[in-house]
Amino acid sequence: MTTLKIGIVGCGVGGMAAALALARHGHAVTLLEAFEQARPVGSGLLLQPTGLAALRALQLEDAARATGAPVRELIGHDSKGRRVMALDYGDWRPGAHGVGIHRAALFDVLHAPLAPAGVEIVTGARITRLVDPARPVLHDEAGRSFGPFDIVLVADGSASTLRGALKPRARAPVYPWGAVWTNIADPNERFAGALRQVYHRAEVMCGALPVGKGPGGEQNCTAVFWSVPVAGIDAFLAGDFSAWRDRRLAPLWPELAQAFSNHDDWSGFSRAIYRDVSVGRWDVGACALIGDAAHGTSPQLGQGGNLALVDAVELADRLAASPSPTALKGWQADRRRHTGLYQLASKALTPLFQSRGWFWPWLRTFAFTPTSRLPGFRQAGVRLLTGTLRLGRFPRVSKP
Repeated sequence: MTTLKIGIVGCGVGGMAAALALARHGHAVTLLEAFEQARPVGSGLLLQPTGLAALRALQLEDAARATGAPVRELIGHDSKGRRVMALDYGDWRPGAHGVGIHRAALFDVLHAPLAPAGVEIVTGARITRLVDPARPVLHDEAGRSFGPFDIVLVADGSASTLRGALKPRARAPVYPWGAVWTNIADPNERFAGALRQVYHRAEVMCGALPVGKGPGGEQNCTAVFWSVPVAGIDAFLAGDFSAWRDRRLAPLWPELAQAFSNHDDWSGFSRAIYRDVSVGRWDVGACALIGDAAHGTSPQLGQGGNLALVDAVELADRLAASPSPTALKGWQADRRRHTGLYQLASKALTPLFQSRGWFWPWLRTFAFTPTSRLPGFRQAGVRLLTGTLRLGRFPRVSKP
């Protein structure tokens, strides 16, 4: 077997999954992380059947399930109590479900096997320059160089600093709407079993996702988010917490507001912003973008981590069959048939849930919601949720 020397920039979900998969295929992998200590960013995410299949290929599915929580439904209501969305995994396959997991827990699941697999992890290496995409060398802000590599994978997220060097015409505008996130204890499991959301017009979207163990090992945690225009996040978090809880959250979702009864400030909340990434082809020479650096979207469909996991495992399989940088072209062409559909769907659906004005919530109430309940449309919606909707050939890993 040909051993390739592979450099990976970024210690997120896609970067770690690719590093592990490639190292286990016998390649010499160097994982470069900007922070002095690699750490997760964000709160909860929902692992779909596609992401779980990728973790199964990495022999990590059981570890993820042990720390996460099963999610069998996605349920959404508006502020008038009308059911906007009801997607049941059982409509896709009996007994199917996703797994809500805290990002810190998923980070630990992916990070722990890296060193035993032979991955060289270099922290404090903020890569600022890439020289010669055909035989790439990476340079960090401290003046160090790494390489040359046979292949470089850029996995530094939707706000990638290297994407412009590879794809100067790439676009990654920030979505107008972001969110604030936190975790709450749910000892009575009031929010178990489903991702629940409440909408006020399209200007407020609040959600609760069971994630199992918290970042400190706490049991029965739920990740809670509240959408906020990006331009107003700082002002939002500088406001009165009690006023938000009692005057804004409680009228929409009394049970969730009660879960914050012992909170009196914004401690534990974090910001999240999102980008709509468009790059065309992901590969240039012996380099390729992967995960959110290649195809970041709004969080409306919650597919970012799952798509990154599939990217990683599919690439490792492709390089096992053809251990050469030329394999990047076929890999990205095949993956774009999957990721492109989700980019398009995310862009189309986001205004229905995060926007200002009356038109989009009106369209959601009187057109999208009734239509989505019709036979055929409901099954298509569930396949979109599970990550298994795709044009063309399914990737091997997407089969549960």
